Amino acid sequence: MKKFLIILMLMLTGIGVIASDLVIESKTQTFSDSERKIKLDGGVKVQLNNLTVHSDTADVSVRRNNKLDTATFYDKPYAVEYTGNKKREVKSNILQVSLINKVVRAEGETQSVITEGDTPIIIINADVQEYDTNSHIMVATGSVTMKYKDINTFSDKAVIITNESGDVKKIDLLGNAKVKQDQNESEGHHFVYNPITEEMSVEGHTKSIAMSDDGKKLTIHSDYQQYNKKQNSYVGSGHVKIWYDDYYAQGPKVNVFPDAKTNKPNEVYFIGRSKIIQQEKDIIADKIKMTMDPKDFVAEGNVKTIIHNVDTKDGDL
Repeated sequence: MKKFLIILMLMLTGIGVIASDLVIESKTQTFSDSERKIKLDGGVKVQLNNLTVHSDTADVSVRRNNKLDTATFYDKPYAVEYTGNKKREVKSNILQVSLINKVVRAEGETQSVITEGDTPIIIINADVQEYDTNSHIMVATGSVTMKYKDINTFSDKAVIITNESGDVKKIDLLGNAKVKQDQNESEGHHFVYNPITEEMSVEGHTKSIAMSDDGKKLTIHSDYQQYNKKQNSYVGSGHVKIWYDDYYAQGPKVNVFPDAKTNKPNEVYFIGRSKIIQQEKDIIADKIKMTMDPKDFVAEGNVKTIIHNVDTKDGDL
């Protein structure tokens, strides 16, 4: 393969304080002054710092001051970046690399994979993905699916922030977001997950479903929820509603804690004026505690009970 003129490496001095070497290899390379493009064909390989891109065909746009601008790769290109023991791979129909601000943009059937050693840490599929190699921020849009360790997600948009070593620092999911971990599921408008603390918050028409060992569902609706993965506990606030078997309860705020032995959600504490409905009974109180196993509840503070459909007809004397 022929290597492109070394003078192209010197054109990149305007990219930053420290210049980067650009190496372009392909079977054929031509330059069109009218289009201001370098056209590459056959076994294209481009290297810039830790980033390497492979494709069958590509072109590089050139500014009027002879500065290289954007490299566009066609025919399902493949990009890979190595950082320590981590590898970031990107596949798509079209891939663009800005040689000015070092942003990689993938379009059409995109997939990004971050691998640590031989283990995939995160896999992202989306219509479009854009990765800033300076800030280490990945933005994925359009039917985004993601697998991060044991967490699977779906959303309209995802923002993933990593550090220089490639470790995931923060995950944002926006728009019709859904998260599934083991048998538990959550959905809402905006999720924020901190992998360090293993805490997840969600706001906007939130819904979480936690499964008990007997297969029954604990369903939680609220305006805002926070989940602690280490403790397997939930906090919900704002128009909280909970369903479990023949229980229905509602209130301003709730805390859900797991059973010490099974680690499944078992104790539900409503704080503030709340109500629990079971069959024909409504119980209203300042505090309500529900348990799944044994199935029980305790109401405290200005308790009022309403029993519906009581037969008031006089019986035979």
